[in-house]
Amino acid sequence: MTQRALDSSGEQTPGSSRPTMIDAGAELDPVHPMEPPPARRPDGLSTAEVAERVARGEVNDVPVRSSRSVTEIVRANVFTRFNLIIGVLWVIMLFVAPIQDSLFGFVIVANTGIGIIQEWRAKKTLDSLAVIGEAKPTVRRDGVAAEISTSEIVLGDLVELGPGDKVVVDGTVSEADSLEIDESLLTGEADPVIKRAGDPVMSGSFVVAGGGAFTATKVGREAYAAQLAEEASRFTLVHSELRSGISTILKYVTWMMVPTAIGLIISQLVVKDNNFKESVARTVGGIVPMIPEGLVLLTSVAFAIGVVRLGRKQCLVQELPAIEGLARVDVVCLDKTGTLTEGGMDVTEVRPLNGSDEAYVTQVLRTFGSSDPRPNASLQAIIDAYPAAGGNAHPAAGGDTESWTVTDAMPFSSARKYSGAALTEADGTDSVWLLGAPDVLLSEGDATLTEIEQLNEQGLRVLLLARAEGELDAPGAAAGAAPTALVVLEQRLRPDAGDTLAYFADQNVATKVISGDNAVSVGAVAGKLGLAGAENTLDARRLPTDPDEMATAMEENAVFGRVTPQQKRDMVAALQSRGHTVAMTGDGVNDVLALKDADIGVSMGSGSEATRAVAQIVLLNNSFATLPSVVAEGRRVIGNITRVATLFLTKTVYSVLLAILVVCFQVEYPFLPRHLTLLSTLTIGVPAFFLALAPNKERAQPHFVRRVMRYAIPSGVIAAAATFATYLVARHYYSGEGALEAETSAATLTLFLVSMWVLAIIARPYTWWRVGLVAAMGLGFLIVLVVPWLQDFFALKLVGAPMPWTAVGIAVAAAALLEFTWRWVGRRFGM
Repeated sequence: MTQRALDSSGEQTPGSSRPTMIDAGAELDPVHPMEPPPARRPDGLSTAEVAERVARGEVNDVPVRSSRSVTEIVRANVFTRFNLIIGVLWVIMLFVAPIQDSLFGFVIVANTGIGIIQEWRAKKTLDSLAVIGEAKPTVRRDGVAAEISTSEIVLGDLVELGPGDKVVVDGTVSEADSLEIDESLLTGEADPVIKRAGDPVMSGSFVVAGGGAFTATKVGREAYAAQLAEEASRFTLVHSELRSGISTILKYVTWMMVPTAIGLIISQLVVKDNNFKESVARTVGGIVPMIPEGLVLLTSVAFAIGVVRLGRKQCLVQELPAIEGLARVDVVCLDKTGTLTEGGMDVTEVRPLNGSDEAYVTQVLRTFGSSDPRPNASLQAIIDAYPAAGGNAHPAAGGDTESWTVTDAMPFSSARKYSGAALTEADGTDSVWLLGAPDVLLSEGDATLTEIEQLNEQGLRVLLLARAEGELDAPGAAAGAAPTALVVLEQRLRPDAGDTLAYFADQNVATKVISGDNAVSVGAVAGKLGLAGAENTLDARRLPTDPDEMATAMEENAVFGRVTPQQKRDMVAALQSRGHTVAMTGDGVNDVLALKDADIGVSMGSGSEATRAVAQIVLLNNSFATLPSVVAEGRRVIGNITRVATLFLTKTVYSVLLAILVVCFQVEYPFLPRHLTLLSTLTIGVPAFFLALAPNKERAQPHFVRRVMRYAIPSGVIAAAATFATYLVARHYYSGEGALEAETSAATLTLFLVSMWVLAIIARPYTWWRVGLVAAMGLGFLIVLVVPWLQDFFALKLVGAPMPWTAVGIAVAAAALLEFTWRWVGRRFGM
């Protein structure tokens, strides 16, 4: 393997080997055929050639990743099954009843409008954040390399690659410098593939080591992964337990609603032989409240507002259910570098070993630093400590240092834990050097490991510089390497990491630090940040391979070192096998596979393009401290939607039961649409909106449908029984003209009071604003009862004293039964 580099003119430097030209008739993988690439041009395309291709439409015109169009948003919010049912009923009511019986239609229009506006706001937030977090590939044109938007790439462009870069379009390798590409996201094959000039590269793969450049042969929708990428990153509300649970509930509601509504229609129009228009009005009044139409809308609004809130904190939610998923997480796996520590490091000391000359070691490190055009954080620290000056002239090292050159290079790989470089020294001597993990390069039991262990216990990172025998790319190059020096690095701790770890501990979320570094060193860093269990460290090379044993080790320890990329993936799977919901954070290419397999993947905005592509959440401000905000937002959404869903479904249950009781007892349906519109607004609609947006720190629990229905069914049954009992008593108490209106008013009073008690239970634990909310809803109903024109508008007038007080008494008994039932369900099944 020979290092290949280009100077500013685009020509190859001396000592580099020229890649072979690509056979114009060569074909690639039959699964993924590509057009013959144009002849490689080291300068890339000219400005005129780019303009010509743009004019021909040969541009990477894949749609922007984030959100639905405005048309799709409107269609999704307006054209729903329940909006259709309510719309038909609304039109009927506009013809047969006063406008106050059609209020439910206006409420739906207003709610739908709110849903559209909120999702449109979320779309704007996502689109703006997507531009900030968009990958900027480096493209060479007219001999000059520059970062451009992915959508500006044209056919034939020469795209440069480095570690962590994602291949954004299909192409053919033109230059390769130890180039290793991971295609696991496309093929499922975890092992990186070594690429040489003329080999194909597929969009969606990413670079794990080395560098090079490729010529774009397929762009836009023709690229292999374009359709997959567009679909995977679309703004969506699907694939979440919350949404699927609500869909399941709505399916059952529909099944119940259809036969009940038919029976109610027959009962009111045929059996009772009432006035036609009033019969229609009361029939519609019985059907409309069966539909929990606001539940879907409120869920969409809550998610959309969550996106906007997180967007203000520079948090890009690439898949909307990620907000929900992170709220369910009980284990967070952290990559130390870039998460607990900042990306940069500082060289604090270089210790020569075995009598090595310090000046000589300094020169080796200085030259080694120029071996990788895209150094990682460790090598960058060495470059900063020993910068090149005036080519390679370093008088401090002694001798004619200008002739020190790099003849071959092996980039760092997280799999092998070291990098390498072949040097030609000033006197013409050839030497091969390795720089990496001491416990990998040294044999077990080496005396130097004791010294390194002491440094690791202080939280310092230690690299070993060793001189190898034989060729750099020879198998087992590290075997027998002679230790020459220790490079001691100090990592910069993130100032906010300690508070974030404390937050997770307070929320009963287990934290596991998984790193490729030495386990003792990682444990010391975690201990400085206050991680509980930081002393429980484990070297991943001793980690059992059996999934069950691995899961046990994962649960018993908090810090893991020397972890390979494949082990990270296995660790996530092991935790998931024990029923844990796992979030994985990371910013390097070695984290990609684990990020992809975790329930929730979280990437830093400064991380590699590959990690940003597979993560559901991207922290654009690179602050680990933003993560608690995401967790809190998810818990707020799920916890509150679970609460308000009980309100909506209680209404559905008592509406269905009231309709069944009316049919069975062959009586008039007690309510007009205006009555239930008033009740729904005061006991469900307005309170639910505020409760859905309130703070909520409860960890999300599974089995959404089961948990909601445990409370909604008994609450609905009690409300229906109490209301119908009041109605039957009132039918025996009142007689003559206006009796039905008086009976309706008494039944409405009972139903309102029982519904208010359900609201009062759901609003707990009480705060000043929750008490104020419940009190305001009660005051609103009281105003309707005492203001004459509102009495007429809503056809509500309490007649006499005995019956209204009877209605209150029945409601009080029902409230007591509600309290007993909720407490029993809570003890029996848990909240």
